Amino acid sequence: MKRRPPTHTVFIVEDDPIQRAQMREYLEEASIRVVEAAGGKLAISRMATERPDLFIVDLILPDLSGYDVCEHIRKNLPTKDVPILVVSVRLLPSYRAQAEEAGATAYLNKPFAKKEFIKMVRSLLPAEAAAG
Repeated sequence: MKRRPPTHTVFIVEDDPIQRAQMREYLEEASIRVVEAAGGKLAISRMATERPDLFIVDLILPDLSGYDVCEHIRKNLPTKDVPILVVSVRLLPSYRAQAEEAGATAYLNKPFAKKEFIKMVRSLLPAEAAAG
């Protein structure tokens, strides 16, 4: 089956290379362009040139917390309205509440199933133009 060209871009901020590769594979299979950063500082520096339709942010990063990254996204004029999906192994409701307070649009616990992940991503992406 031939893949259609990407219509959306998702920016993954995840330090675990295996998790990042898995999410990239799922998104690329769904014809979504992927931009990646292994840490919060790199993600913030790349935000100056990347205009994604969605950010996926892990809470546990080596340099800045995912909460800090979310807050930066919300304070940065070009990205302030871009949806943020937080993915984390942190299961307690207090972590979800803190992520929402930092600007997260949605929260997905790790590990997650491919179908669940793609459904969540598609629900956060802007509607595609009418199919041609």
